[in-house]
Amino acid sequence: MKLTHFDEEGKARMVDVSKKPATEREAVASSSVFMKTGTLKLIMDRQISKGDVLGVARVAGIMAAKKTSELIPMCHPLNITSVSIDFVIDEKKSKIDIKTTVKIVGQTGVEMEALVAASAAALTIYDMCKAVDKGMVISDIMLLKKSGGKSGEFKRKE
Repeated sequence: MKLTHFDEEGKARMVDVSKKPATEREAVASSSVFMKTGTLKLIMDRQISKGDVLGVARVAGIMAAKKTSELIPMCHPLNITSVSIDFVIDEKKSKIDIKTTVKIVGQTGVEMEALVAASAAALTIYDMCKAVDKGMVISDIMLLKKSGGKSGEFKRKE
């Protein structure tokens, strides 16, 4: 398998997608934030002094997806058609699971946009709650699935 972000001489480059057809593409990524049970309760009860943690994290994730090409050097600026971010609260494990879905009709995929959205949402939860819990852990940032494009479907095995 050849890496596409290097030319024949091994120099970094942005891949030329100008001749690729535009297709419907979608990527789903996830991340998790583990925290103290008291922190999770404060989030659920909307008692964090900075405001609605999950609402702000959702907006941060959406904004991050749109800014991915400014953060990741070889990513193309994209005309994203949809970003959705969902949260699942797991009280037993004292964590919040984040799932991001990014869609586009374009010449390149949106895996990085979904991963950046999942990361930014998790970082925002941390930022908004660090005053009460500096020991939070962000983990399991991963691509769950992607569709569209020449490489076809990918679905992570559970």
